[in-house]
Amino acid sequence: MKIHKSHRLSLIAIMFLFSLPYIMAENHQTRIIKSFDADWSFKKDNIASGPERITFDASGWRKVDLPHDWSIEDLPNQISDSLIGPFDKGAIGTINTGYTIGGTAWYRKSFVLSPKEIGKTVYIQFDGVYMNSDVWINGHHLGNHPYGYTPFYYNLTQYLQSAGKENVIAVQVKNEGVNSRWYSGSGIYRHVWLTMVNAVHVDVWGTYVTTPKVSKAAADVQVVTSVKNASQSNAVVTLQTQLIDANSKIVGNLKSNATIPAGGKIDVKQTIALSNPQLWSLEFPNLYKAKVTVLTNNKEEDATNTEFGVRDIKMDAQNGLLINGAKVIVKGGCMHHDYGPLGSAAIDRAEERKIEILKANGFNAIRCSHNPPSQTFLDICDRLGMLVMDEAFDMWLKQKNPNDYHLYFKEWWNKDLTNMILRDRNHPSIFLWSVGNEIPDRVDSIGLEIRRQLVNRVHELDPGRKVTEAICRTPQWEKKTPPAFKDLDVAGYNYRMDKYESDHENYPQRIMIGTETYPDKILENYTMAEKHSYVLGDFVWTAMDYMGETGCGVNMLDTAKIYRHNIGWPWFNAYTGNIDLIGNKKTPSYYRDVVWRNRAIVMAVHSPIPAGMVENVSGFGWPNETLSWTWPGAEGKSLQIRVFSRAPIVRLFLNGKMIAEQKIAEGTITATFMVPYQSGTLKAVNIENGKETDAVELKTTGVPAAIRLIADRNKIKADRNDLSYVNVEIVDKDGNVVPNAEDIEVNYTIIGNGELAGVGNGNPIDLSSFQQPKKKVFHGKGLAIVRPKGACGKITLTAKAKGLKEYSVEIITQ
Repeated sequence: MKIHKSHRLSLIAIMFLFSLPYIMAENHQTRIIKSFDADWSFKKDNIASGPERITFDASGWRKVDLPHDWSIEDLPNQISDSLIGPFDKGAIGTINTGYTIGGTAWYRKSFVLSPKEIGKTVYIQFDGVYMNSDVWINGHHLGNHPYGYTPFYYNLTQYLQSAGKENVIAVQVKNEGVNSRWYSGSGIYRHVWLTMVNAVHVDVWGTYVTTPKVSKAAADVQVVTSVKNASQSNAVVTLQTQLIDANSKIVGNLKSNATIPAGGKIDVKQTIALSNPQLWSLEFPNLYKAKVTVLTNNKEEDATNTEFGVRDIKMDAQNGLLINGAKVIVKGGCMHHDYGPLGSAAIDRAEERKIEILKANGFNAIRCSHNPPSQTFLDICDRLGMLVMDEAFDMWLKQKNPNDYHLYFKEWWNKDLTNMILRDRNHPSIFLWSVGNEIPDRVDSIGLEIRRQLVNRVHELDPGRKVTEAICRTPQWEKKTPPAFKDLDVAGYNYRMDKYESDHENYPQRIMIGTETYPDKILENYTMAEKHSYVLGDFVWTAMDYMGETGCGVNMLDTAKIYRHNIGWPWFNAYTGNIDLIGNKKTPSYYRDVVWRNRAIVMAVHSPIPAGMVENVSGFGWPNETLSWTWPGAEGKSLQIRVFSRAPIVRLFLNGKMIAEQKIAEGTITATFMVPYQSGTLKAVNIENGKETDAVELKTTGVPAAIRLIADRNKIKADRNDLSYVNVEIVDKDGNVVPNAEDIEVNYTIIGNGELAGVGNGNPIDLSSFQQPKKKVFHGKGLAIVRPKGACGKITLTAKAKGLKEYSVEIITQ
């Protein structure tokens, strides 16, 4: 786990309530930053307001560690089919939030300061609270923060008790009304820190690192540091900035002097030459640190570490996107912020695994739909080499839901946008800022002025990056959209690939990107980006399944073609992902592999369609086909086989006999066959220059015989921010996953220094609990998530199911 960023710190600390000591996440001589995640008291209740909130009896409350999301917790008194797991058919958010419950809840935490900490300036920083939070310290109201996705902080100093006396933080969270179009989660769902500094210190998010000149031989690293003086007298300071490489070697050093007026703040700009820099790229995400030390009379007052990457990003209509001079086509996916069975709780390992999965499946960019991500998410994208479009808002002044952010936009947009940019602008992974998505007022006169203000503010805070906005279908497109696109550096097109070429004729300097695209149009979109440099690439809707917007990608069987969108109960999952809710690859991801030339050939089989019925496929979905040749009961019936390949010809073999050959039509990568089903082996082969080359096989599996558990990591940290993801498979006697195993419920037991953080499957209509130690599989697969309790030792997870051989896996925490 890594430490860094100015006020971006590793969260390895475990703290205990009241007076037990802290373990430091970062502890310079003068700056102390503590994880503030452990041992909160929690109650989902509407407690009376007033100073008494700090004196109430907390004995009836329950202890939770942050990050925490109460929306996934089992509902009490479940007595009907309308109240299942964490889902309630009567939930006010209905299909938007996947039938999960919001409401009002409270968090409370106590801490004491040691004598050496008294006199310091103390900040509390929240990375995300959904939503409309109010915070108190010792009965003093610090403020309200409406937006659920932006970071915020408060200065606690003047309200703190003397050394050894208890301080009480109380947080009220109100997720009320219809305020989201997707599953948001509820609570303090991201990390919290307590930061203690001297009166003279680097301000919160006060270090800004850029690389205005970059080559393989040399780079200029510019560091602008905002230094604050909270004392009552002027401060003469020396600012020392050191550049440190991945091997902890100092590769750059500069000192500057400045005078900071009492109660004031100044920005100190320093430019340091760096020889032979290790450049940051998608393939080689090299990182440096900028260590900034503030001294008065050679005494250290403060020190911070800010991680950054040295890279040159350019984009224009003639050359496309260039990273360090090399062209990159954006292979992107839109992604919501939930973590499946964990809800929105942003545990570090959950965020890391998400990026690992997408990178392993060919994605090189993520659009944060439609809100800023956590800082941990961005740290991981920096480290793993993933581009990010960091998006601010889903609405401006006009609502999408009655209680959404439009109520607060006029008063809060500048503060929220500023916090987002200041926190995130050091990340080399961010290549575009987005100021909005499908904004209702995007092309009216008020919207044009708002966009101008937003873009100008972003450019003030971060002049080096370009700004976009996702603009969807608009009546009178040719007339209405040009004024909107005029103020954007990059034009974001949602589902308007059809406008690229005609818009380019009228606006040849316009840079375009598909901010949202349909999953079945990946070939067409990628071909556009290969053909036209003014098209940077696209972001498919979506990279992974997510909760809420239920059934957005559902396929339904009917007697006629009927378009369906957002199906209700029992759907809780949008089901639009290339990857399912627990991280398994779905058929569109295999198709995408062939489009991106990462896989030579793929074969998918459509499930049998009853006579007289028609499959209605959502534009956000995919036909009901899987990589399976196990269809008991379909013997003799013709099944549709689709083979995806860039070869000119493919051949099909069944049980060793060639049964068909087909040319792939120009402009496509798909050959379609109808094959009577019989068990055995179905094989597809590429034919290139008359020779058989790459091939793929699907084999009929046997009946379920056993459970198999595969941990993604068998050794993990004894840390609440680490997890082991254990894949659960139902296998036949030969160890093959049984793809039609659906109704098998797996029961879990866990012993040792860990607990089940969640269980899940990819089924979009399985409403059962994520937190009970049992769950059915889907397509023969499931997931159990193991979380350490915080001590070193061994965890044993055992899975059992009726009639199957059980399986155990050991996980070591260290």
